[in-house]
Amino acid sequence: MLEITVAELAEAQGLDLGASPWMEVTQERVGTFADATDDHQWIHVDTERAAGGPFGGTIAHGYLTLSLVPALLKQLMVITDHGRGTNYGLEKVRFTSVVPVGAEIRLAASIPGAIRRDDGGVQYRVALRVEVMGQEKPAMVGESIYMTYPAG
Repeated sequence: MLEITVAELAEAQGLDLGASPWMEVTQERVGTFADATDDHQWIHVDTERAAGGPFGGTIAHGYLTLSLVPALLKQLMVITDHGRGTNYGLEKVRFTSVVPVGAEIRLAASIPGAIRRDDGGVQYRVALRVEVMGQEKPAMVGESIYMTYPAG
């Protein structure tokens, strides 16, 4: 895991963060996400119907995959003097393949660049690639934009 300060992050250019440990995507997690978002499409929650569907079983919601990025990113990098942060937005997010329930995913990430802000914070981009164990094609690619401010 990379430990970095806000000041060091401001200078980051092309910083490879590597890949997180693998995380299993369970049917329970998919069901909880379906309840939270009111998205109960059968391809996600009906195991019997999905068994005869196009993927041979239930699959995770694309937005569930995206929502796991912050937890996976925390396993790759910690900002040691972080006081507060903001999720500023997303760029170029694409769901390029499915995540079958029971599959394991991980995040491969890098920081292409960062800029200092006039308000004392740092805005930085994280290039994202959510990989599925045993699949060549990633489940999701894109960029997340964050802002962080030092403590104090």
